[in-house]
Amino acid sequence: MSKREIMQAFVGLLLALLVAILSSTIVSNALPRIIADLDGTQSQYTWVITAMLLTSTATTPIWGKLADLFSKKMLYQLAIVIFTIGSVLGGFAQSMPELITYRALQGIGMGGLQALVQAVIAAMISPRERGRYSGYIGATFAVATVSGPLLGGIIVDSPLGWRWCFWVCVPIAVIAFIVLGKTLKLPVITRDVKIDWLGATLIVGGVALILIWVSLAGNQFDWWSITTALYLGGAVLALGLAVLVEAKVAEPVVPLALFRNRSFSLAVIGTLAVGTAMFGGAVFLAQYYQIARGYSPTHAGLMTMPMVLGLFVSSTVSGQVVSRIGRTKPFLVTGAALLVVALGLLGTIDADVDLVQMGVYLAMMGAGTGMLMQNLVLVAQNTVGMRDVGSSTAVVTFIRTLGGSAGVSALGAVLAANVATYIAEGAAERGLPTGGGPGGGAGTLDVDALPAPVQDIVRHAYGDALGDIFLIAACVAVVTLVAVSFIKETPLRSTLDIAEEPAGTDSTEGAAVPAPTPAVVASPARTVVTGVVTAGGHPVPGATLTLTDATAPRSTSAGPARTARTGSAAASPGATPSSPPPRVCNRRPGPSNSAPRPIRRRNQRRHQRRHQRRHCAGTSR
Repeated sequence: MSKREIMQAFVGLLLALLVAILSSTIVSNALPRIIADLDGTQSQYTWVITAMLLTSTATTPIWGKLADLFSKKMLYQLAIVIFTIGSVLGGFAQSMPELITYRALQGIGMGGLQALVQAVIAAMISPRERGRYSGYIGATFAVATVSGPLLGGIIVDSPLGWRWCFWVCVPIAVIAFIVLGKTLKLPVITRDVKIDWLGATLIVGGVALILIWVSLAGNQFDWWSITTALYLGGAVLALGLAVLVEAKVAEPVVPLALFRNRSFSLAVIGTLAVGTAMFGGAVFLAQYYQIARGYSPTHAGLMTMPMVLGLFVSSTVSGQVVSRIGRTKPFLVTGAALLVVALGLLGTIDADVDLVQMGVYLAMMGAGTGMLMQNLVLVAQNTVGMRDVGSSTAVVTFIRTLGGSAGVSALGAVLAANVATYIAEGAAERGLPTGGGPGGGAGTLDVDALPAPVQDIVRHAYGDALGDIFLIAACVAVVTLVAVSFIKETPLRSTLDIAEEPAGTDSTEGAAVPAPTPAVVASPARTVVTGVVTAGGHPVPGATLTLTDATAPRSTSAGPARTARTGSAAASPGATPSSPPPRVCNRRPGPSNSAPRPIRRRNQRRHQRRHQRRHCAGTSR
């Protein structure tokens, strides 16, 4: 694809990704109104979010594997169609069970959009050039994250109503579908299709049990209970069986061989804290600004702009620089260190912290996340060939989403416990009862409806508790810093596939298909080096390559010869994959040996040229 065609297709990819991210954030401010209109309960409120998160996370590895077996373009368009159908049906929902079902359908399409966008880019652009495009993806994440809640609030407060929160993304999805259909041109690698249905079922089941557990624990049942043991036991059993199945099948959903590469495994570990920071930043910051500081939802969304701008700038700039220098580790280490420092500073906040100071902390966290998020995906893709690029991309995206959802749920439980503790301590100091406040039993979050003394206690409790949450997140980010520090620095290759790397150059660590190694045959009279002739990255059948020592007697080549000046293979025009090897001229002129050596060499070259013109026209030497 030309650069213009790549940019046109890239616009369609970004539009589809924008729709997917908007759909997960635009409904957040509309949920209270939706619950009221559809007579929903608090548990159903949770499932509106959990259903989409569950299906998108669980299906991510499956989408990635399908991308390695079928057309990436067809799959991406299919994901757009599934997502669009779920969005349209969600706007027509008449009950909470219907809405939860349609949100689950939306999640299946969203999982495909998130998992396949990087795989499609990997099929168009080499890792060396992929950095700048990955930066644009990070910028799209940032824009969609901050604009979703704002757009949702505007739509809910307008005459359109909450149903248009589902429908507003449909025109953008249709435009993305049309643009990709006209501009995206990817090569389709044909291979035997063997879908591992058993492994896919076990993986989806194990992941579903984990996500359901982290979503319901602390609300429906205690974290330490028999129910928790059943959920975790079932998840461990399902995932353990999945590992056994994946190790034996020919086409595993998650190729376990990927984890033999140190850089890939460390990139997967490093992406955990990125998910926690990205998802937790949106969830917990909204609570901080609305409850601890008393701002409206729209105002709270605007207060997160420093984080979004930091993510936007760092992901874009780092992507441009990575494409120029071909290295990612400096940005990975810098981003991880910046994320640890930023989360540690956010761990010191309370309800009275200066907002400018808070904005600086958020900008640092966004900058660290921007350097890490897409570059970790790039590291994982650089370790594999095109055969497994879909699976490797999906694994990183899957771990990031799983770490974010599980981390947010666990940190949310810690937040609830700490808020209750701080409220009880503050009320005890002032001699007030605690039964009617948040966390004290009633569970209301309408702080403005509470008496003035209780409002002050609740706001300070949330401010202090959220500081504790970010401090725990900083500890998780230390794991990311350690992981990226041990990633082996491997220059980004300038070819799409590892097999296309020229012979004699250093291949990527863990390369599955190394370049052909020339065989060297030495003899007392001459040195002959033979190799494989490639055209467009693929070996030419029936063609060989022979290099001879210029100072020794010349030997006859069994295929295309390599010129001494340029070192390039001179293949016959008629040598096609289906044609026999070109005819070789075996007639050799013999100059006189009576002349001195310089004159003898000159005469030999003269005889060779004359012999070539007269007797070897149309043949290969």
